[in-house]
Amino acid sequence: MTEISSAEKNYYSLARFEMTKYIPSNANTILDVGCGEGSFGVYLKKENKTVWGVEIHKESAEKAQTCLDKVLIGSIEENLANLPDGYFDCIIFNDVLEHLLDPEMVLGIIKNKLTPNGVIVSSIPNFRYWKNILKLLYTRDWKYEDSGILDRTHFRFFTYLSIKRMFTDLNFEIVTLEGINGSKSLRFDLFNAFFFFKSGDARFLQFACVAKKK
Repeated sequence: MTEISSAEKNYYSLARFEMTKYIPSNANTILDVGCGEGSFGVYLKKENKTVWGVEIHKESAEKAQTCLDKVLIGSIEENLANLPDGYFDCIIFNDVLEHLLDPEMVLGIIKNKLTPNGVIVSSIPNFRYWKNILKLLYTRDWKYEDSGILDRTHFRFFTYLSIKRMFTDLNFEIVTLEGINGSKSLRFDLFNAFFFFKSGDARFLQFACVAKKK
């Protein structure tokens, strides 16, 4: 296997602890899509949750298999048929949907894997993040990078409105959709003022979304 970069290693071992508050306290069966080495799932298992994972990176998936209840190796697309219907109280996509060629297709199918009151919890990068917009305006270039919003492995790009539309069009009810990991600086305030204070959503690097079946 080709050696992965330091940025990729950080990605597979990263635990998004700021997303734990969006996991319903009564969710007992959880699926972490793109679970990496299982760090986030291990944190959830401290609350006596049953946590499954799906991970495309074989080395990371094998590490996750040592600490989660069940881990499927491969992409979410090729593992959809291997997930039980009506089983999961919560399905997590922490910075995953933007890596999929067809996230709408995946969400439309995986909805059937939820219990009646189950939810989808996702963290999705905000293309309108002010530093990203400034970089595009200043350099006049769309340059893919090793990480961040213009990560070279991102196939899709999202804003607050496009996230809302995606889930609504798939007949989900949005419970929560809010910015996370926001900037607090004079530079952002000046940026927002330049756009007549209509770019408050650009403060946030990502959006956290919780959606349930209608």
